[in-house]
Amino acid sequence: MGQPERGDVNDLARYRLETAKSDLQSANILIREKEYRGANNRAYYAIYHAISAAHALDGRSYKRHKDTLANFNKDYVKTGIFPKEFGRKIALAEEIRHASDYDDFYLATKEKAEEQALTAKELIKQIETYCVNRMKDCF
Repeated sequence: MGQPERGDVNDLARYRLETAKSDLQSANILIREKEYRGANNRAYYAIYHAISAAHALDGRSYKRHKDTLANFNKDYVKTGIFPKEFGRKIALAEEIRHASDYDDFYLATKEKAEEQALTAKELIKQIETYCVNRMKDCF
């Protein structure tokens, strides 16, 4: 994946969605290779980049992950654009990613990694649908 060309918010949203899909693909490869800690990381980043795509359409970007996730919950989950279960799944993915990356004795399992990849897949699909519909409204 090369550097994105400068463009509008729609281009940025598309780029972030492609990044999310690439991260999900990496998570699935890592699961197949039994690298579950790394898979948890990539699944989380797939979710993070998909969320960032939705923010891009509103001209928003955040420096900290914490702000990106909190504002997604505030602006998209609590307002009913996305189901409340999104908020819980995103929080769990962040928690598992943090444990996988930083907790010395965290035992990453195949089941948990597959669950995280499935969550990422579902979120990407729904956020992509949302973004495509928002982009159509611009024309």
